[in-house]
Amino acid sequence: MKLRVVLGDQLSLHLSSLRDVDAHQDRILMCEIRQETDYVEHHQKKIAFIFSAMRHFAESLRVEGLKVQYRKFDDPENSGSFIGEIKALMKAQSFSSVVITTPGEYRLWEEIKGWEQEIGIPVEIRSDDRFLCSIRDFRQWADGRKQLRMEHFYREMRRHHNILMDGNKPVGGKWNYDAENRKPADDSLKVPAPHKTEPDQITRDVLDLVDNEFSDHIGSLHPFHYAVDRQGALAVLDHFISHRLPHFGDHQDVMLEGEPWMYHSHISLYLNVGLLDPMECIRAAERAYYDGQAPLNAAEGFIRQILGWREYVRGIYWWQMPSYATENFLNASRELPPLFWGEATKMNCLSQVISETLENAYAHHIQRLMIVGNFALLAGLHPDGVNNWYLRVYADAFEWVEMPNVTGMILFADGGLLASKPYAAGGAYVSRMSNYCDNCAYKVSKKNGEGACPFNYLYWDFLIRNQDTLSDNPRLGMPYRNLARMDDDKIKMIKQDSNRFLKAMDNAEKI
Repeated sequence: MKLRVVLGDQLSLHLSSLRDVDAHQDRILMCEIRQETDYVEHHQKKIAFIFSAMRHFAESLRVEGLKVQYRKFDDPENSGSFIGEIKALMKAQSFSSVVITTPGEYRLWEEIKGWEQEIGIPVEIRSDDRFLCSIRDFRQWADGRKQLRMEHFYREMRRHHNILMDGNKPVGGKWNYDAENRKPADDSLKVPAPHKTEPDQITRDVLDLVDNEFSDHIGSLHPFHYAVDRQGALAVLDHFISHRLPHFGDHQDVMLEGEPWMYHSHISLYLNVGLLDPMECIRAAERAYYDGQAPLNAAEGFIRQILGWREYVRGIYWWQMPSYATENFLNASRELPPLFWGEATKMNCLSQVISETLENAYAHHIQRLMIVGNFALLAGLHPDGVNNWYLRVYADAFEWVEMPNVTGMILFADGGLLASKPYAAGGAYVSRMSNYCDNCAYKVSKKNGEGACPFNYLYWDFLIRNQDTLSDNPRLGMPYRNLARMDDDKIKMIKQDSNRFLKAMDNAEKI
C-alpha cells in the first residue's frame, strides 16, 4: 500500500504521482494546512479558490473509485503541516512508501527531501510532467549560453511541439506578432463581461471557513465567482476563445479605468493549479486561428504566453534557485509604501490597479508589469518586499512563476539574466496605453514641479541613480544619450522632485 500525496497546485487526474495508483490498495492524502496559508498571508480569494478547488478535486478522485484521506483546515485534529498529517495517517495504516509529484516551490521541495529520514519509509519524488519543457531539458538549453532570451527558447518550443508551424517555418512567416499587439487605449472598446461561476455548497462552505479563519488577510473575499473544478475551468477557457481571443492581440496591453478583465483569458490560476492543461489551451487557440475565429496575432500572442513565457520562467526558477531568491542587482532598499495595502494614493493608475487587485486577486500582465512593477522599479523597492506582495495578492501566484517575473522582469534584480533591459517607463507610456491619466491628480504632460506625474521624474532619477550599473546596456543607449544632453538645471529639478516624492513616500504620507 502506497500513500500518494497531492498538493494544492496539483489538481490533475494525469498527475505523475497518480499515474499507477492502485484503487484497491493505495491512499491519497490531501490537506488544507496552516503551513501553506501562512508562509505568506495570501489573499482571501486565493485561499478560497485553492481550498474549494482541492475539495472539488478530492470529490472527482472519489468518483474515479480512489480512496482519499482529506483533512480540512478547521478539523480539530489538523496538525498544520504535511509531515504532521503523514505521520498521523501512518499511525492508523501501514504504507510501503510515499509518492509525490515535485512541488512547484523550492522551499517545499527542500522539505520533502527530508521526509524519508523523518518517517522511515521510502519517499519517491516524481517529475512534474504537466509542463511542456522538463527542468532537465531547460537546463540543457540554458547551460553555456551567453544570453538567455525567451524568444529563442520560444522558437525551439514551437518547433518541438509543432505549434503554428508550416513545415520548418512559422505560420504567416513571422515567429512573433508582438509589434501588432500594442494598440493604444480606446474608450470606445466594448469589453465582454468575464465568465462567472456561482458558488456551490462546497464553495460556500469554504467561503465561510475563510471568512472565519482569514478575515485579517489582505483582500476582499466577496463576491467570489471563480471556477473551482475541471468543468468550470474548461468553460472559462471556452468563453475566452469565443469572446475575447479575437480582440486579445490588438488590445492585450490596453488598460481602462473600471475594466480589470479586458480581453485577457483569466485562466492562469486554473493552469497553475492543474485544472487546465497547457497544451489543451494552446491547441484551442491554434484551432481558433485555423478555423478563422481569431487573427494570427491574437492566437500567436496568447500561445507565446503559455508555450514561451510560462515554460521559460519555470525553467529559470529551477535552474537558478536557491540563489535567485536573494538577487538584488540594483541594490534596491525601500520598503513598500502603504498604498500597496490599499491606502489612498493620488496616482490614479496605481489606485486603479491596486484596488482592483485587492478586490479580485487578479490584474493582467501589463498592469502588473508597467504600473505596479514600473513604480516598484523606479522607486527602488526591495525585491523581498515586492516578491512577497505579488505572491500574496494574486490567485495565480506560486513562487516558480511569481519570482522570475518580479525579480527578473519587473525589478531587473537578476542583472539581466531573464530580461535584456529594465522595463522602466515614464508617464507617456501610461497615458498612451490607458485612460488612467484622465482622472489623475497629477498631470502627465508636466515633467517637473508640483503636480507633475511622478513617473516622469522618477524615470530619469532611476537612470541617474543607476548610471554606473546600467549605462553600458545597449538597449538603454538612447535614454542615456538623452540624459547626457540635459543641462544641470534639468538634472537638479529631477533630483529635487524625486527626493521630495520619495521622502514623502518613506514617511508614509499620501503620494
